[in-house]
Amino acid sequence: MYQHQLTITTKGRGSYNITRDIQDIVANAGIATGLCHIFVHHTSASLMLCENADPAVRSDMERFMARLVPDGDPLFEHIDEGPDDMPAHVRTILTQSGLTIPVSSSRADLGTWQGVYLWEHRTQAHTRRMTVSVQ
Repeated sequence: MYQHQLTITTKGRGSYNITRDIQDIVANAGIATGLCHIFVHHTSASLMLCENADPAVRSDMERFMARLVPDGDPLFEHIDEGPDDMPAHVRTILTQSGLTIPVSSSRADLGTWQGVYLWEHRTQAHTRRMTVSVQ
């Protein structure tokens, strides 16, 4: 088993391609066949396995999520850190805090059009920590 801490600084809400980082970690693990698990240690950011060819897909995902869970919704009581705080928590719960990807030939065995993304749900910049385990 190999484990690595990955830290990404975001510029605020949006998706951040971490595919290259994940591929590098898997290659350094020295494991030819197995599983790679990525876990994000935050309640207002998530992980997404998404199309990597057309950035409009991720923009569409962001617009969909904004419609589904809008900032400043009067439904929410928890507003301690601003109008995007509780919506960020809901967005994280609706998405994923962890992803598991097969490892083949010492690479994360992604499909042709798949990429791994950190999805920041807060509007301000944050530093996000992930644990990547390869076994």
